[in-house]
Amino acid sequence: MTLAPPALARALTPAVRMGLAISVATGLYGISFGALAVAAGLTVAQACALSALMFTGGSQFAFVGVIGGGGAPAAATAAASLLGVRNAVYGVQMNALLRPGWPRKLAQAHVTIDESVATASSQEDPDEERRGFWTAGVGVWVLWNAFTLVGALAGDALGDPRAWGLDGAAVAAFLGLLWPRLHGRDPWAVAVVAAVVTVAVTPVVPAGIPIIVAAGVAAAMGVAQHRRGSAS
Repeated sequence: MTLAPPALARALTPAVRMGLAISVATGLYGISFGALAVAAGLTVAQACALSALMFTGGSQFAFVGVIGGGGAPAAATAAASLLGVRNAVYGVQMNALLRPGWPRKLAQAHVTIDESVATASSQEDPDEERRGFWTAGVGVWVLWNAFTLVGALAGDALGDPRAWGLDGAAVAAFLGLLWPRLHGRDPWAVAVVAAVVTVAVTPVVPAGIPIIVAAGVAAAMGVAQHRRGSAS
């Protein structure tokens, strides 16, 4: 049996291994985003720019979903922004946990996503927290952007997305990102209520508005749940 070199074994700490595994699993979703982005009417360059600059999967899928449904760019931007608010909350948490200096703080802000926060937060050793955060954050960014390009090029070559079922893939991909986060009764309650609200308002409002309304309802429920937990 071939053993890993000692230096490599020391470098592949538990946090690094977790970050690498999460990077691969999450990065592969970039293929779906790239294909869906060009199917919604974006160019390959625009799809890649969204992944490089916006870099938050839920917001990106929301953006292209609204655009693909005929919604206005303003509605798409609003929906993406609402879904990205959680990253600002994560940023406060990670700033207190990792205490980065400048200019590392700017880079840390850009790669503060669900996966990097989860990897860092699951560690007990401060050094492992930093290793896990940066491994997951940078790893997901690199692979997400690489697979976005692959998906965008493949999607552009496929032609009509309806012929391949790509018009329904946004929902499946978004659910894939959401499902692992539904732990406990409160997240399920928020998800169910938001889904009901979305279905109820979709026939009567323009494209892009339902997700904004649902996000507002989810935010209000989250605040109410937090206050209830603080009071108990």
